[in-house]
Amino acid sequence: MELSPPLLFGVVLLVAVALGPWLARVAARLATREDTARTSPPRVAVMTAVFAGLLAGAVELTGPRPATAALGWAAGAAVVLGAVDLASHRLPDRVTYPAAVVCAATFLVDAAVLGSWGELLRAVAAAAAAFVVGSGAAAISPDALGFGDVKLLGLIGLVLGWFGWGVLLAGVFLGLLTGAVVSLALLATRRAGWRTALPFGPPLMAGAVLALALCSTSLW
Repeated sequence: MELSPPLLFGVVLLVAVALGPWLARVAARLATREDTARTSPPRVAVMTAVFAGLLAGAVELTGPRPATAALGWAAGAAVVLGAVDLASHRLPDRVTYPAAVVCAATFLVDAAVLGSWGELLRAVAAAAAAFVVGSGAAAISPDALGFGDVKLLGLIGLVLGWFGWGVLLAGVFLGLLTGAVVSLALLATRRAGWRTALPFGPPLMAGAVLALALCSTSLW
């Protein structure tokens, strides 16, 4: 039985409320590397709200199909990775690798069920391309782009590539633009200096989300 849109988004909200606090705890423990680490209620609320928004966007973009589960898992991974990178300038493999495996496997299920083999092949090719380009950039300027960012680029390539090469290019561009704007804002407010190391993961993920949002409006 197909769920009506209000019921479907109600399920999304329940999932976000149930998993949001757990994601916040996972992020706190990964950031501090302490199994007993706790996080504040405001941070839990913010992460839950962001997760809910990302899940709702995933459902709005693809509807109820296997690929939506991939976007949902990527959304949870993004919330955790963003929080950890902001707190400790790290993008843990314990989050990135499982997200890549689950997304690839779920896209494979989508292809097997709905025949979306073209999207699957493009997603895999985009992931490989993003990883290779990121690796080259990290080799040239390791201070600007860490290998955790490179692996994140591979994951972003996998997800955005499912929707098209244009979406991937837009996501990378918007991520770079977001990072530049944030850096300039921090410099202008003197909250960072020219040599301050800033996390690059959150801007990359923000760019990916913006690209998917534009994709949902059929601007390309």
